[in-house]
Amino acid sequence: MSASEPELKALMIAGLNGDTRAHHQFLHLLTPLLRMYFARRLTRAGLDVEDLVQDTLIAIHTRRMSYDRTRLLTPWAYAIARHKLVDLFRKSRPSVALEDVESELVASGATDDGLAAMDIQRLLETLPPKQANTIRDTKIHGLSIAESAASRGMSEGDVKVSVHRGLKALMAKIKP
Repeated sequence: MSASEPELKALMIAGLNGDTRAHHQFLHLLTPLLRMYFARRLTRAGLDVEDLVQDTLIAIHTRRMSYDRTRLLTPWAYAIARHKLVDLFRKSRPSVALEDVESELVASGATDDGLAAMDIQRLLETLPPKQANTIRDTKIHGLSIAESAASRGMSEGDVKVSVHRGLKALMAKIKP
């Protein structure tokens, strides 16, 4: 039986309020959810799901005071899990191509879609508006270079350069 969002949130809040038993129950119920999360994403041999689950549980435990009680709990927990997974991929690969990250985010499922959109939005906010807008047009909304140029009142060459420079800047921000 899978734990529900309200049940997990209630246990987390009780744990934050000092109920040790509730906190242990929260971690116990979260464990199979994390196990499934990692098992779906780790297809390469040699990567241990249990190690990631334990690392994530430790991170959730140590960062529990950062949880905002007014927000949903599972996206917060899955964000920590996703960061642990990214850390593992960074350690096991010399670099990660932006296309790989994008395909991983798309393949990650409905629960992660909102988180991925928030992460992408935060990254795009670090770029100049011209670059961020052309990346949104062409890479997120699927417009052609010509369509983006027409809607923004820019030349096609200017759109291409803006997208290229923006993606290059984003890659520099996400590479270790």
